[in-house]
Amino acid sequence: MQTYIVKQGDTLYSIASRFGTSYQAIATANELNPEQGLVVGQAVVIPIYGQFYTVQSGDSLYSIGQKFGISASELANINQISLYQPLSVGIQLYIPEVTNKEIEVLAYIEPTGGTVSETLENAARKHSRNLTYLAPFSYRVTREGSLIAPPLNQFASIANENEAELTLVVSNLEEGAFSAELGRIILTNEQVQNRLLDQIITTANEVGYVEVHFDLEFLPPENKQDYRDFLVKATERLHQEGLLVSTALAPKSSAEQTGEWYEAHDYGDHGEIVDFVVLMTYEWGYSGGPAMAVSPIGPVRDVIEYALTEMPANKIMLGQNLYGYDWTLPYVPGGDYAKALSPQQAIDLARENNQAILYDEEAQAPYYFYQDNEGNRHEVWFEDARSIQAKFDLIKEKNLRGIAYWKLGLSFPQNWLLLEDQFTIRKRNAL
Repeated sequence: MQTYIVKQGDTLYSIASRFGTSYQAIATANELNPEQGLVVGQAVVIPIYGQFYTVQSGDSLYSIGQKFGISASELANINQISLYQPLSVGIQLYIPEVTNKEIEVLAYIEPTGGTVSETLENAARKHSRNLTYLAPFSYRVTREGSLIAPPLNQFASIANENEAELTLVVSNLEEGAFSAELGRIILTNEQVQNRLLDQIITTANEVGYVEVHFDLEFLPPENKQDYRDFLVKATERLHQEGLLVSTALAPKSSAEQTGEWYEAHDYGDHGEIVDFVVLMTYEWGYSGGPAMAVSPIGPVRDVIEYALTEMPANKIMLGQNLYGYDWTLPYVPGGDYAKALSPQQAIDLARENNQAILYDEEAQAPYYFYQDNEGNRHEVWFEDARSIQAKFDLIKEKNLRGIAYWKLGLSFPQNWLLLEDQFTIRKRNAL
């Protein structure tokens, strides 16, 4: 696969001609309407075997080979150049397909309004072939320890048809928000815990879940040890039933990080006790905050590097957003929330407002500005092929277990093209 950044004057036809493919193939792969113009700065994935790399200052066959997992001599042979001749900046080298790293992929899917929309069900059908785990969000815990199930519709059969496993997500959501008090009750009341674990096991057997995922957020800091004790108890009980156990962890970059989201989540404890963790490495740019990249690569890397000091790489799933935000400027604390939108919607919005897409090299994320019909200025940050590639490169570099997406139902075809091209997805029930 080749990622190409649209330039002024480009069309699907001219890009297809450049890479020796058809405009229909590019349009289909990227879910583009051939009748619509492209947006300058838009990242398009070209569905070809292998890819081309443009030589940068300081590059050598060895350094390029290291980047793509191929030997310098093989690169020289394929491109019919001398192994010892210096490379000219700007020339293109062909990079063949290399052996894919095997990873696990989890995707949350969140029905709202008490029903599963056709869009969500279609997303599950479309993407479950690239998932290890499909995770309906979420089973809510009552203060008595009972479970309130989300609507599931055909999720179990969809997962089964695609050799994906169902994940039972347990949360301390109450009246639409994470409840610190409910979390405290779950972690400290033995009777509630026993009833909860009984119900989890019964539900797992009835529905066909193979993995239980605890997403307990905004817990009181004084309950950190209680969370550890609960996980020890829950993991021992659930393992006896043949169930895997995982947790969602707030994105910490040190053990001393303070704040209601972080302090009760001890990376060392979770890494020791559960089978794997999902690091929620997104929401630096969030709907109620100032405009910025949702998952800038620097802070994401900081979280991963800290996590690796507390647990092995094969227990870490990098969390990844499948959305962006549209902020109305200027940002006012407590003012209007930013509007969430999919990467495809962000590109459409740029086209409608005749705006070129910019790219922040430090954050490794696309963005742009526009003015609406009422004269309000907006700032949009989202994800594209380049930003997701930066995360994929980090997974490979750190040899992580895999990636976990929040959440299905938002169109981002370039992500799935590159995921399938660069990784082999582990299918646990196919082992």
